[in-house]
Amino acid sequence: MDPRYHKLASNLVSHSVNLSAGEKVLIHAFDVPEEITLALVRAVRQRQAHPFVQLQSGRIERECLLGGKIEQFESSLKWELERMKEMDAYIALRGSSNVFETSDLPSDDLQRAMKTLKPVLDWRVNQTKWCVLRWPTPSMAQQAKMSTERFEDFYFNACCMDYAKMSLAMNGLVERMRNADQVSISGPGTDLIFSIKGIDAVGCSGTHNIPDGEVFSCPVRDSVEGYITYNADTIYQGTSFSNIRLAFKEGRIVKATASSNEDKLNEILDSDDGSRYIGEFAIGFNPMIKEPMLDILFDEKISGSFHFTPGQAYEEANNGNKSQVHWDMVCVQRPEWGGGAIHFDGELIRKDGLFIPDNLQSLNPDNLLSNG
Repeated sequence: MDPRYHKLASNLVSHSVNLSAGEKVLIHAFDVPEEITLALVRAVRQRQAHPFVQLQSGRIERECLLGGKIEQFESSLKWELERMKEMDAYIALRGSSNVFETSDLPSDDLQRAMKTLKPVLDWRVNQTKWCVLRWPTPSMAQQAKMSTERFEDFYFNACCMDYAKMSLAMNGLVERMRNADQVSISGPGTDLIFSIKGIDAVGCSGTHNIPDGEVFSCPVRDSVEGYITYNADTIYQGTSFSNIRLAFKEGRIVKATASSNEDKLNEILDSDDGSRYIGEFAIGFNPMIKEPMLDILFDEKISGSFHFTPGQAYEEANNGNKSQVHWDMVCVQRPEWGGGAIHFDGELIRKDGLFIPDNLQSLNPDNLLSNG
């Protein structure tokens, strides 16, 4: 077995979900090799905890969703929610041989399943120790425009970096976001202003996502004004979108355009009452991740990026917005992407992807990657 599998599995059970003896963990393996699932089971047992495994296939999942009736999903809800309530932790490894597997599913089928099964997601997110990560596949390598071997090296370097060091480095940004009121963001096609006053900020350093590297908060629900243009392409519900531009008034998205699949964009944003309001604002800074690759667990951590997310807010940094949608849309502000600036209460926090205040410079790439 590739020794990197053991290292990743050990990091997941010790750092990410911090399993204790006797705890129960659900390992949700989605189109991944048996070896990494075996490595996880063994790592769980080394912690004297109890592993439970669910194996899933993207093609079979698509078939179950296609034309699925509400009675089917309500039955799934009963036993999946009961199982999740028995778990102390959840680790999901999500591979995919085809990231567009659900692209031709009718929106009604997908939304019916998501809405009905949302209580399982809510319990998992709010009541368990959880971590979700992708698995490197040839499909992902193609998205990243890399050879399979080079992409695997990139993946393990990003997923197994020193997250303990990152955790210490982000403390200054967490504190500044907790104390901030007005946030302004400027850049090509972007001029936003909103408040995060009274809403918590959360640092993410490998405990919920791998790879990781962000601090997130949330705008006061009706405070967002202006417009934003996202320069990273995105996939949501199996459909790809480019050059999304959102315009806001009193917190609500009043106009949404894109250079591809604009009708689908607005269909998703009309899913429910909360899908046209923002549920997350986050600043990304993983130094190993430089370019978008149409995988949000990587793209939202891009060095020099931020994401501004229509839909559901997290309980830890909550503005009260509820939705079945949570769509992390990413804008990269490094110079080669057009640059940009983020201010908190008039103070320049980050310029062209680099942090400016002295106590935040430890989050810049050279410092995060140094051995000092």
